[in-house]
Amino acid sequence: MDERIEKPMDIFGARWKEHDKKLEENWRAVVGDEDTVIIPGDISWGLRLDEALADLDWIHNLPGKKILTKGNHDLWWMGVGKLNKLHDDMLFLQNTSVEAEEGVWICGSRGWICPGTEGFGEHDEKIYKRELLRLEFSLQEARKHGAERIIAALHYPPTNDKMQGSGFTQLLEQYGATTCIYGHLHGKEAFKNGLKGNFNGVEYKLVSLDYLECMPKLIYTEEGED
Repeated sequence: MDERIEKPMDIFGARWKEHDKKLEENWRAVVGDEDTVIIPGDISWGLRLDEALADLDWIHNLPGKKILTKGNHDLWWMGVGKLNKLHDDMLFLQNTSVEAEEGVWICGSRGWICPGTEGFGEHDEKIYKRELLRLEFSLQEARKHGAERIIAALHYPPTNDKMQGSGFTQLLEQYGATTCIYGHLHGKEAFKNGLKGNFNGVEYKLVSLDYLECMPKLIYTEEGED
């Protein structure tokens, strides 16, 4: 049996103390087997897939259908085809999209820091442009299938800390996304650096685990957006 990589998270603050137990309890309280859960990256500390399997199995054993995108710490993420053979209730999203329920499509990519961020350089520019392409591939597929509603999942915030528009926000507006969720920001000081609310017709939501205090956030129901 694979063992989970032990890396205590409470060194990052009280909100992380026994976060896995809190999350599991809250998850089981509010998520049913027919619900879809979006997990926008930073899934396991494992460096290789065999080191991440225990964490992925832990997610698999929770209720719901899970859609996962890559985070900057997911160094084990290699070969999305192989990942998508692990469990039939988990879909790893890369360069593609998925219909969560009739007419509602989930798109996404890892993202990257945006122009205007302090220290943004030539290396960042290359990754930023590549991630824009990945997101556009995903959005294009959803539109090709006649998506009525698009929810986008990024790991990085879609703007710099000045909340200036970026290639990511432009693509979401261009393809008519209704909502964009993202993570990456941790701690009260960092929470302030993420775009929240409506920006040019798209609703932006920070869903970092510590920001949500380990409580899954309702994004959309048949009755409409949360």
